[in-house]
Amino acid sequence: MTGSLQAAEEEAPAAPDTSGTRAATITDRIFRNPVLGPLGALIVLIIAFSILTQNFLSVDNTSLILQQSVVVGTLALGQTIIILTGGIDLANGAIMVLASLVIAKLAAGGVGQQWPAMFVGLLLCALLGAISGLLVSRLGLPPFIVTLGLLTILQATSRLYTKQTLLVDEGPLTFLSKGGYLFGQFQITIGVVVVLLSVAVLHFSLTRTSWGRHVYAVGNNDLAAKRTGINVRRVLLSVYVLAGLLYALAALQAFGRSPATSPNAFPTANLDTITAVVIGGTSLFGGRGTVLGSYLGALIVLVLQSGLTQAGIDPLYQNIVTGVLVIAAVALDAITRRKAR
Repeated sequence: MTGSLQAAEEEAPAAPDTSGTRAATITDRIFRNPVLGPLGALIVLIIAFSILTQNFLSVDNTSLILQQSVVVGTLALGQTIIILTGGIDLANGAIMVLASLVIAKLAAGGVGQQWPAMFVGLLLCALLGAISGLLVSRLGLPPFIVTLGLLTILQATSRLYTKQTLLVDEGPLTFLSKGGYLFGQFQITIGVVVVLLSVAVLHFSLTRTSWGRHVYAVGNNDLAAKRTGINVRRVLLSVYVLAGLLYALAALQAFGRSPATSPNAFPTANLDTITAVVIGGTSLFGGRGTVLGSYLGALIVLVLQSGLTQAGIDPLYQNIVTGVLVIAAVALDAITRRKAR
C-alpha cells in the first residue's frame, strides 16, 4: 500500500507556480490604470523632495502648489476631453487670454459690470470652441491644424485688442481668490475647491454617462463608433464647446490668482496642459485616460518645478527633466497599447 501511494505521488503532476503570473497581472493592471501611475509618481516626488529640501512640505509651500494648479489644471480638463477623442488643442491658452482681456475691458466700468463681462467671456469661449469643433467635425480638418491656426489668429487678435496690462477691481472676478484655512494653517481658496469639483463632475460625466462612453468610443475608433449608431459629429462638437467653457472657467481662475491680465499672459499654457495630460496617463492616440490623471499630471509638473527650484537646480535643467518625463510617458503609453493588441 505504501509503495503504491509513493508511486502515485511520483506520477502526480506538480502544482503550477502561479506567483509569477500573479505578479505580472498586478504589474499589468498598474501600468494599464491611467490613475495609479501618475499618483505613484506624485507620491515618489513628494517623498524625494521632502528628503532633499527643507521647506518642501511646509504648509505655505504645499498650499501654494495647490493654488498654482487651478489655472493649468482647469485648462488641462478641457485639453483632456479633446485628446480623449483623438484630437489636440493648441489654442486653449490663447482662448483663455483673449477672454480674460475682453472680460477685463468690459468690467472697467466698475464692479457692477463684472457679471455681464463674465457672461460675455463665457459666450466668447464657447463660440471659439464651437468654431474649432465645427471645423473638425463637419469639414474633417485635422485638430492640430485647426487649433494651430486658431492659436495664431487669437494671439494676434489679443495684441490688436489691447497692448496694455488690464486690472480688475475686487469683486465677483476675484471671488475665487477667497478662502479659508484647514486646521487653522493650511490655506484653501475657493478656486482650489472649484477645480476639484470640476474634476469630480467631469470624471463622473466621462465614466457614468452615455456621453462619456461615446467620447471614449470616438477616441478609440471613430468609424466603429459611427457604425454602432453614435453621432460622432455631435460628440466632437459637444467636446470642443465644453472645452471652451472650461477655458472660460480658467480665465476666471486666473483672475482669482491675480487681478491683472495682458496679451502676454500664459504664453506656454498649451504646452503646459499637454504635458500635464500626457504625464497624467492620457493617451495622445485617444480613447484612454482620465481627467483625474490629468490633474495629477498638473500637480506633478508643479511639484517638480517647486522641488527642483528649492534644490537650487537651474530652470533650464528643469525644462529638460520635464521634457524627458513627457517622452517617457508617451513611450510607456505606446508600449502599453502595443501589449494590449
